[in-house]
Amino acid sequence: MSNRRLPLTDTHAYKQLEALFHKIHNLRHLASMAHWDSATMMPPGGSEARGEALAEISSLINDLLGSPATGELLERADQARDRLSAWEQANLREMKREWFNASSVTSELVRRHAIASSRCENAWRSLREQNNWKDFQPLLSEVIELTREQAAMRSDASGLSPYDALLNLYEPGQLSSQLDAVFSRLKAFLPSFVMHIAEQQKADVLVQPAGQFPAEKQKALAMELMEAVGFDFQHGRLDTSHHPFCGGVPEDVRITTRYSNNDFSESLMGVLHETGHAKYEQGLPRKWISQPVGRARSMGIHESQSLFQEMQICRGQAFLQFSAPLMHRHLGNGQTPDSCWDADNLYQLYNRVKPGYIRVNADEASYPLHVILRYELEQDLISGSLKVADIPEAWNEKMQAYLGLPTKDNYRDGCMQDIHWTHGMLGYFPTYTLGAMNAAQLYQAANQSITSLDEQISRGDFLALNQWQAENIWSWGSYHSTDALMQQATGEILNPDHFIRHLRERFTPA
Repeated sequence: MSNRRLPLTDTHAYKQLEALFHKIHNLRHLASMAHWDSATMMPPGGSEARGEALAEISSLINDLLGSPATGELLERADQARDRLSAWEQANLREMKREWFNASSVTSELVRRHAIASSRCENAWRSLREQNNWKDFQPLLSEVIELTREQAAMRSDASGLSPYDALLNLYEPGQLSSQLDAVFSRLKAFLPSFVMHIAEQQKADVLVQPAGQFPAEKQKALAMELMEAVGFDFQHGRLDTSHHPFCGGVPEDVRITTRYSNNDFSESLMGVLHETGHAKYEQGLPRKWISQPVGRARSMGIHESQSLFQEMQICRGQAFLQFSAPLMHRHLGNGQTPDSCWDADNLYQLYNRVKPGYIRVNADEASYPLHVILRYELEQDLISGSLKVADIPEAWNEKMQAYLGLPTKDNYRDGCMQDIHWTHGMLGYFPTYTLGAMNAAQLYQAANQSITSLDEQISRGDFLALNQWQAENIWSWGSYHSTDALMQQATGEILNPDHFIRHLRERFTPA
């Protein structure tokens, strides 16, 4: 925006902006449905055309958002900001942020990036299964190169480093220097803690589930638990995809999962994780649903809600007391002993600490190490100090250093396991661990606020807990900054001590 002064106006410019962002919301709605369809049921032959269509929408949205006309409206609206309500002022602030992000890159680059990403993702679905890094590498290289171009443009516009410019797309106001300080604490604590707990748990005597667990039975259990914890099926649904995700819009939230016939826990906890995302979306302030202030605050806060649901609640003793009989009813198959469905046994099963290859299946203690590995690699990819061709070797080195696991020539379970980089979503991974830390801090605050919370959860009563989340997180959308939101909900900004304390209490109880 220019620095020239424009004459004071009434709030007409702001109302024009509201109409514009309502239109953008509708376009994003359509794009999210097209993406959901491409991940769940689109025939393979439709991928190229779908990629072109999604690229067209991305380019159109960027044109609308980042146009000089939008910048002019923002300047005019800013002159009348004193006549706006507090929520309208916050909305104007978020409009400016979206305009800046859009105007910092050209729509042509956005379009080329979207096409390359679509091509890379669709190829990834089969190439990962084939462990085929050779054919995947050039596709990923194109996406990373275009992402580096975007990062450079955003850096020039913002004055941030190229990586921080990407990070701020997902976590506004966050700097990698702040992340480095937090992650260095986790790197100092977690590797030895993980190995110690894994060794200690070897002495546990557990009853493992046995036999086959048909996908339709797993889905029926998942849907019953989704409804119990507060998912609104009038405004959402559950489907199957290669990589679990939560998408759509608050009025129509789409959750996907994948099923393993001999391990129901992978799908069930994945569904409950995505349900945490979905409840946040469904709980956003409906009055502002089509406006930037009505959107989720950040991906770190979004991830806090999914991990609040999965890790803080659903892997806890109280929830398993409630859900164990439901699991038995849906999945009991005559091959698994009844004692397997005891809540104490399930608690131990769901809280095993064992370093593994796959991030989405990782236990709560080792998960941040998967994130830190990716964070460090993508910083090097953006700086240019790491080439795409060298990712497998660098991945192998860090996996051995952090988790004691080699991945040489195992691309499927190594550097090809995630979908994020196929979309050029570099800067996103750190939000997973920010979310884990936020979740621990938020749950502690909720537990202090709600009398007999464990007892309520153990009988399947989530009303007070959902109300606490709605009042402290969901209903605020993007009205507050992340720090202000956490301060309001917990009494302090993010403090990693709460997460470390949570891990010690869960895995080394007195």
